[in-house]
Amino acid sequence: MTSSSSDQVAHSFRIADAKVRMRHMFVRDLVLSCLIGVHKFEQRKPQRIRINVDVAIREEGKAQSDQLADVVDYGELTDKIRALVSNGHVNLVETLAERIADLCLAEPRIEVARVRVEKLDIFPDAVSAGVEIERSR
Repeated sequence: MTSSSSDQVAHSFRIADAKVRMRHMFVRDLVLSCLIGVHKFEQRKPQRIRINVDVAIREEGKAQSDQLADVVDYGELTDKIRALVSNGHVNLVETLAERIADLCLAEPRIEVARVRVEKLDIFPDAVSAGVEIERSR
């Protein structure tokens, strides 16, 4: 049995909700180089990680404009994730996931953050290994 690439990534979940004016925003398959891991060899050589982020955003009461300032900017969020990842060594994927979730929840409009962090090259016989967390206000 072969697996498709869609079997290997975090899939969207139902957090967009018209009744409570929630929007679902996501960043899929962000692959970065990171100093991560508890083993000596992981502390010296960066390894590839894949990050998936899903957030639920409380929409403002006003009608949607066509202005970037009126939405949560996924480009800005992605830049912050890149900066966080490049900010030095982290022992655990769990720690990195928590830091990314905290970064997301620092934006006042974000109510829920689901974060998946995967090491891509850790096992020769597996596509990835990692963790997925969900945090809310």
